Amino acid sequence: MKKLIIHFIPVGISFLWLAGECRTLNPITIKGPEFLKFYLVLIPGFYLSVFILKSFKESISKTTCYYTLFIFLLGIIKLIRGIHLEKPIGFLAMILIGESIVALLFILPHFKNKIKY
Repeated sequence: MKKLIIHFIPVGISFLWLAGECRTLNPITIKGPEFLKFYLVLIPGFYLSVFILKSFKESISKTTCYYTLFIFLLGIIKLIRGIHLEKPIGFLAMILIGESIVALLFILPHFKNKIKY
């Protein structure tokens, strides 16, 4: 339950920012620059919460994996929508590549440990 709350804080803050700034709770419908601002509020906050959990010697749980997958899929959906609408997607593509690298650094050691035991 503690991990769920710790991960929900940055997600909640980013959605509150989205509601206050863009007057919507649907990040897929907003335009590119606003989505990038939302995404750049969401990602560092989430990975900061993962770093905080790791500093408290907590293990990476399924909750963390689900949040990571949710955030990555949100970016992928917006990337596909941008390609479909023929909009520039360079920054989002770079952010997704960086996000996947960081996710692998945080989550891959967790799965290696589970496989060994």
